[in-house]
Amino acid sequence: MTTIEAHEDDHGAWTVLRLSGELDLVTSPRIRRRVHDAVAAGRHDLVVDLSDVLFCDSTGVGVLVAARRLLRSCGGRLRLVLPPEPGRGTGDGRGHVTRVFSALGVVRLFDVYEDVPAALEAGAPVPVPSPAPVPPRAPSPAPPPVVVSPRRPGSRTAP
Repeated sequence: MTTIEAHEDDHGAWTVLRLSGELDLVTSPRIRRRVHDAVAAGRHDLVVDLSDVLFCDSTGVGVLVAARRLLRSCGGRLRLVLPPEPGRGTGDGRGHVTRVFSALGVVRLFDVYEDVPAALEAGAPVPVPSPAPVPPRAPSPAPPPVVVSPRRPGSRTAP
């Protein structure tokens, strides 16, 4: 049976949601509810600490992507704490979530920090500059007109 523990702490404007256990199909609805409850209570800046999450499947990733969307829709922010991937063979499961997020390519969607103090102390995320807009092209000149001359009697056309 999979389990997850969730503990909330308020740190000024930020709410820290510390998770431990397994974030999967069975436990994801509880975390979704916690995020929705926080938003309903007016807490729109959330740090989710995944340091002690030993397993995460695509449902867990989906809950965090949905949380990001929800918080952004109400002007809030979501920061994740993902531990750095440890050396192979440590066997404690830490870093699994980091590997999952990296493999799925979703880590780029989040502001990620190595620990809670770093997430709380960080200022506003530095926006990634968007590429310079491509200037509109001048309209292409019109192709030269095609002149069709009338057929002369007795001339042959190609088969």
